[in-house]
Amino acid sequence: MDTNQKPYHIPVLLEEVVEFLALKPGGFYVDCTFGGGGHTRALLEREPQCSVVALDWDTVALEKNGEPLKEIYGERLTLLWGNFSQVDKHLKKNGFDLVDGVLADFGTSQYQIFERPGFSFTYDSPLDMRMSPAHQKTTAGEVVNKATEDTLYEIFTYLGQERYARKIARALVGERVDRPIRTTGQLARLVEGVVGGKGGRRIHPATQIFQALRMYVNKELENINGFLAAAVRVLKPGGRLVCISFHSLEDRIVKQFFNQQKLHGFKVVTEKVVVPTQEEIAQNPASRSAKLRVLEKCV
Repeated sequence: MDTNQKPYHIPVLLEEVVEFLALKPGGFYVDCTFGGGGHTRALLEREPQCSVVALDWDTVALEKNGEPLKEIYGERLTLLWGNFSQVDKHLKKNGFDLVDGVLADFGTSQYQIFERPGFSFTYDSPLDMRMSPAHQKTTAGEVVNKATEDTLYEIFTYLGQERYARKIARALVGERVDRPIRTTGQLARLVEGVVGGKGGRRIHPATQIFQALRMYVNKELENINGFLAAAVRVLKPGGRLVCISFHSLEDRIVKQFFNQQKLHGFKVVTEKVVVPTQEEIAQNPASRSAKLRVLEKCV
């Protein structure tokens, strides 16, 4: 193994996830966003008699991180490829029934950010941004070069919460008349030119634009809505759903859904949202915006 290689992804709120899933001998759990496998490994290690289904729509994640874990844990670990918004269908198709716990971490892995085309503006790459090309056909480049100014403005405003959304959208439409915007470098430089450097920001001025395009291309909010509805269908009585969000829109969807489920035989375990400790943030700055909420199906 290359010791200089970046970790695929550092799992956030690891101890809290293990605690809130309330692992038990013979328990059956689903990690719907397998990624680097950190959460899955922790579940299998903490409760030696539990089993985990690891689901991910990124084939690289399953091959790179899933197969080595499969060699260690054998039949206790099942790897499934698919979109987590259809977790109920994937479980049924593979002969699984109800489960004791479901986990979803909506964050983007460090591997995807730094190694997949289009996710990062720190190096030049094609404007792709698809987490799973088999599931998403439209690339970020197609959105940037074909969407109307109004559509781009809406994407940047709603998903990116970008205050210069109109100016950036107008500049993009003007720029693409002469030449298509094909790479992350082109897009980042254009946004920087419109906003004018960091402009007092702590982050690069293109950060929110890239985030908005990624969320739009991968239908992230739509998938979360679908996932939540599917996840509660597969829980046993006493089973728990644990969700980790990184974006205010994600957390709002989870919070509202959980509150609605109080009327349908569920209880919210975390009346107050759980956030990382200062120690975790110091060790893993990417965890600073993480928010964890837990829902339990009543017996």
